[in-house]
Amino acid sequence: MLLPILLQSADIVVTGRALPPAPGEAAYSVVEIDRDRLVNSASGRLEDVLRDVAGLQQFRRSDSRSANPTSQGVTLRGLGGNAASRALVILDGVPQADPFGGWVAFPAYAPERLGRVRVTRGGGSGTAGPGALAGTIELESGGPDDLPGLGLQAVGGSRGSFEGGLLTSAQLGQGFGFVAADYARGRGFVPIVRAQRGPVDRPADFEQASLAARAVFPVAASTELQANLLAFTDRRERGTPFTGNGSDGADASLRLVGRGRWGVSALVYAQLRDFRSSFAAIGAGRATAPQTLDQYATPATGLGARVEFAPPLADGLSLRLGGDWRRNSGRTQELFTFVAARPTRERRAGGETATLGAFADLSVEAGPFTLSAGARADRWTIRDGFLREVALATGAPLTSTRYADRSGWEPTGRAGLAWAAAGTLRLRAAGYAGWRLPTLNELYRPFRVGADATAANAALAPERLHGAELGIDWTPEAGSLRLTAFENRLDDAIANVTVARGPGVFPQVGFVSAAGTYRVRRNLERIRARGIELDGSLRLGAWRLAGSYALTDARVGGPALGGLRPAQTPRHSASATLGRSGVSATLRYVAGQWEDDQNTRRLADALTLDAQALVPLGRGLSVELRAENVTNTRIEAAISADGVVERATPRTLWVGLRLNR
Repeated sequence: MLLPILLQSADIVVTGRALPPAPGEAAYSVVEIDRDRLVNSASGRLEDVLRDVAGLQQFRRSDSRSANPTSQGVTLRGLGGNAASRALVILDGVPQADPFGGWVAFPAYAPERLGRVRVTRGGGSGTAGPGALAGTIELESGGPDDLPGLGLQAVGGSRGSFEGGLLTSAQLGQGFGFVAADYARGRGFVPIVRAQRGPVDRPADFEQASLAARAVFPVAASTELQANLLAFTDRRERGTPFTGNGSDGADASLRLVGRGRWGVSALVYAQLRDFRSSFAAIGAGRATAPQTLDQYATPATGLGARVEFAPPLADGLSLRLGGDWRRNSGRTQELFTFVAARPTRERRAGGETATLGAFADLSVEAGPFTLSAGARADRWTIRDGFLREVALATGAPLTSTRYADRSGWEPTGRAGLAWAAAGTLRLRAAGYAGWRLPTLNELYRPFRVGADATAANAALAPERLHGAELGIDWTPEAGSLRLTAFENRLDDAIANVTVARGPGVFPQVGFVSAAGTYRVRRNLERIRARGIELDGSLRLGAWRLAGSYALTDARVGGPALGGLRPAQTPRHSASATLGRSGVSATLRYVAGQWEDDQNTRRLADALTLDAQALVPLGRGLSVELRAENVTNTRIEAAISADGVVERATPRTLWVGLRLNR
C-alpha cells in the first residue's frame, strides 16, 4: 500500500535524466551541444555534429556512410588516431564502445532522439567509469520537454540517397516514453579520387536502420525507473569487390534514479554485437581485387552494472560514492590465405576483459571558489585469450595458442579549482589521470586497409594518461568565451607501428603486396600533446554565432618514432556555425595530418561549408533543405603506401519533408 500512497501524496515529475552534474564540474573544460543543433545539421549524422567541438576527431575523416566501422573510434586533444575510442562515450549512463573493438556504432544514434550532448575534455572521468583517457562524451535521450508527440521525416539526396524517420512520444500515466525508427540507404560515392581510379572501383553503397524504445515512470515520490532498448543494423561497402562489412547490435538497460534526500543511481545493462568484414588486395592499375580475408563473424557481448550514492551533507558540500563493473567477451572468426579465390585456412581468436572499480568524487563550494576532487581504483583482467588456426582441407591444426591471463590495478583521479573572479569571469585549473584497457580487437584481430595489413598483439599493456589544464571562462549577457590551455602525456599509447614493406608473407596477415606495408599493434613509449582550445558563442538579435578552435602540438616520444606526430592528428581544427530558427551554415577547417606513423603520407587540409534550412508550411510541416560540402572540397580520408587517395563525403544535396507535432 505504501507505493500508491507515496505516488498520490506528492507531485510526480519524471525527467529521464541522471543525477545532476556535481558542482565541481565547473573546474573542467565542458562543452554542451543543445537539441536545436542536434536536429538541424546538414548531414543528419551525430558524428558530424560532434565535430562542432574542435579537437574531437575520429580515426578517419569519413562518416558512418563510407568509413569502415572499425575506424570510428573517438578521441580528443591530439592523442593520436586509433580505431578504439580514447574518449568514453555513454548514452544514459551506458558505455557505447563496441565490446570487442571499442569503436562507436554511430548509425545507431539518430540525433532526433537525443536531448543534449555534453563533452568534457580531459581524462579521469571519475564517476562515469574507466576508459575516459581523452575525455567523456555524454549522450542524453530526449525528455518530455524535448520530443514531439509525432515526428516524421523523409528526405532524398544525391546519388540515390534516402533517409526516413519516425518518432512518437507520449505521457504514460505519470511517466513518459518514446519509440523511434530510422532508415537510410544510398548508392554512395566512389571513395578513390577520380584521377587514380581503376576498373575495380565503384560506389560505396550503404543501408542502415535502427529502432529505439524508452520508458520512464515513477516508482516513488522522488524516484524513477528508466528502461532503454536499442537495436541497429548497418551494411556498407568500401568501394571495391570483396570489401563489404556489416554490424548488428542490440542493447538493453535499466536505470533507477532517486532524487530524494539521498541521491541514488543504479544501472544494469547488456550489449550484443556482431561484426563482419571482407578485404581484398588491389592489383596493379587497380584492375583486379582478389579476396584476401573474410572476417565472417565477430560476436561480442558486453555486460555491466553501476551504482552511485549522493549522501546528504552540509551546504556547499556534494559527495558521490559508488562502483561499477564491466565485462567484454568476443572472438573473431575469419577465413584467410586464399588460393584460386578460395580460402585455405580458418582462424578464431578472442578472449575476455573485465574491470571492477570504486570511486569517490567530492565538490566543495566556498564563496567564489569551487573545488573538485575525485579518485577511483580499478581492478582489470585479461583472460581466456586464444588463437587457433586450422587447414580447411583437412581440419588439421596449424596454430593453437593460449595466452596467459593478466590482471592489475589502476588508481586514477582528478582535481580542479574554479574561481568566480567577477560576475562574468571564472578562472579554472585542473589535473587528472586516466587509463584505457586494450580492446579485444587490438589484442587479437588482424585487419587490412587496402594494400596495408596490421597484426594484432596479445601482449599489449593498458594506456595511461596524466594531464593538466588552465582555463578562463567569460560569460557576458550576449554570449560566452572559453579559453583552455592543456598538456597531456599518454604512456604506452597503442599504435599501428610499421615493421616492413611488401612484398612478403607476414604473421597473422599473410601476403602483403609491394604496394602495401606490414604493421603490428604496439605500445609506444609515450605521446605528449599540448595546446589551446577556444570555444565561444555570440547572440546577434535572432541570430547566433558559435565557434570552436583547437591548436594541438602532439609528438611521439621514444627511440623508434621520437619527434614525429601521431598518425591522424591535425595541428589545427576549427568549426563555426551561424544560424537562427530553421536556418544555419557551418564552416569547418581541419589542417593537414599524417596518415601513417612514419609521417610519410600526408593528408591535405580541408575547408568545408555545410548549410541547412527548414521552410515552414504550417501545422508543424516543413520543407527540409540540406547541403553537405557545398563547395565540393576534396576531403582526403586515407592514402595508401603507393599514394592512392581515398576521399570523404563530396557535395551532397538533400530535399524532403519534416513533420513535428
